Amino acid sequence: MLVLNNIEVVFDNVILVLKGISIEAKEGAITTILGANGAGKTTTLKGISGLLRPERGDVTRGSIEYNGERIDRLTAHEIVKKGIVQVFEGRQVFEHLTAEENLIAGGHIVSKAVMKQNLEKVYEYFPRVYERREVQAGYLSGGEQQMLAIGRALMSDPKVVLFDEPSLGLAPMIIEEIFGIIKRLNEQENLTVLLVEQNATLALDIAEFGYVMENGSIVLEGPADALRENADIKEFYLGISSGEKKSFRDVKHYRRRKRWLG
Repeated sequence: MLVLNNIEVVFDNVILVLKGISIEAKEGAITTILGANGAGKTTTLKGISGLLRPERGDVTRGSIEYNGERIDRLTAHEIVKKGIVQVFEGRQVFEHLTAEENLIAGGHIVSKAVMKQNLEKVYEYFPRVYERREVQAGYLSGGEQQMLAIGRALMSDPKVVLFDEPSLGLAPMIIEEIFGIIKRLNEQENLTVLLVEQNATLALDIAEFGYVMENGSIVLEGPADALRENADIKEFYLGISSGEKKSFRDVKHYRRRKRWLG
């Protein structure tokens, strides 16, 4: 459904951020991209959703295709109309609008009849948002804002949702609830999900396939089950050491010399 072919992204015509990455998100599946801060995960999502140009970035090589159609030259508005929407890192809601007004803003590209149906669907998935629908979004809790951000994305009737760090800054119980809802949306709505996460345990629990990014490149990929059993993933993302105890200095040195494919 969504294919990135050998993508390179450059900012300010100088800074190379993504270095020839290829990713495939299959229809009706959850695919995850793992990696540390600065690996290029968010840039990848913005490349798909058409949000690089406002930040002086551009796809300078390769292509992004959705259902066989190239989309990397389309505007963000055109890409949303195609059925691809991004849920941003940090729960970016319109703080001075009510929760329901936020949702209505997310559905501006659909008809009134579809908007009404989608609003009912969002309230079914997020009953807390329904309870707080008349409250200004800035007064919602972090978890409620994240639910609102996801709900607002659903209002445009998407086929693909790009999630950027949905667990960031949330309490463990809320994180579990959010990831449970993402899984339900995938199963019940046949929603294709591309999930960017630092929390590898959570991501690999619900994903079917995963990619690991490092310094703007894909360094490891495979089925989620296989990645969970990979020794490097266990040590550096799941915090499970396979052997003798190492000092922090040893681990730092190991990381410096370690190359995923070397």
